[in-house]
Amino acid sequence: MLTGSLVSGLGLGSMYGLIALGFHVTYAVSGTVNFAQGSAVTLGAVLGYMLGITLGWPMPLAVAAALAGCALLGIVVERILVRPFVERGSDAWLLATVAGGVVLDNVILFTFGKEPRSLPSPLARDPIDLFGTGIYPLQIVIPVVGLAVAFAIRTVFRRTDLGRVLLAVAQNADAARLMGIDVRRTVAYAFALSALLAGAAGLLIAPLFSVSAEMGTLFGIKAFAVAILGGIGSATGVVLAGLLYGVVEALVTGYLGSGYTQIVVFSVIILALALRPDGLLGRAAVNKV
Repeated sequence: MLTGSLVSGLGLGSMYGLIALGFHVTYAVSGTVNFAQGSAVTLGAVLGYMLGITLGWPMPLAVAAALAGCALLGIVVERILVRPFVERGSDAWLLATVAGGVVLDNVILFTFGKEPRSLPSPLARDPIDLFGTGIYPLQIVIPVVGLAVAFAIRTVFRRTDLGRVLLAVAQNADAARLMGIDVRRTVAYAFALSALLAGAAGLLIAPLFSVSAEMGTLFGIKAFAVAILGGIGSATGVVLAGLLYGVVEALVTGYLGSGYTQIVVFSVIILALALRPDGLLGRAAVNKV
């Protein structure tokens, strides 16, 4: 049971980390987050299913199109639900992104249907034996992909021109604008990347669970908790918090039962934030006077 719980927890934790990285990217660049992130998880899985299974597209093409659709969603969210309010100095983007997620979830519900459906994958078909526990290869692939994406984002931010542009906007948007950087476009890129990460998480996790119009809601809530727990300004902290959250959740479910999962896990989060208000690797904000 321990091995199965650890493997399952690392897989789930990687998903939470991927989605939470989306919160980190938009917060780091613009100081805002997309509370429709859970809806992007649903959209990625649903588009992958409809294109690959319903329409019969080759799965690699269906996955690429689904991720592109999620990136487009991120751009639309930034342009319609975030930018107008930020430019007026209003925090109404908080409610606007929540409302946008609710609208998208219901559009998916009416078009895709309420019945959960299985997304087949060769990596989730035949279990393999690992220390006496049967697990699917996808459960090993997911943490690898999650960590690889986290490392890639870290590398992009530190070693590429695009990363330097993103960091410049994050540090001082006005100075970046004076340097000729298109701040609006850069923020839109950040939201596109954020939604793409959420869509990738949805596509990866769908074969192990099921595709439904409501699958991303709880993922989005937990991922935001992970982002806060890890320190939303730290990519490393967010990923670490995601893995820890997933392992704790799987262990509690395995040993105490699913009825205790949310009680124990969120109690641990409350305790951790009481001890570390800025998150595991977060830093307290410095107020300049």
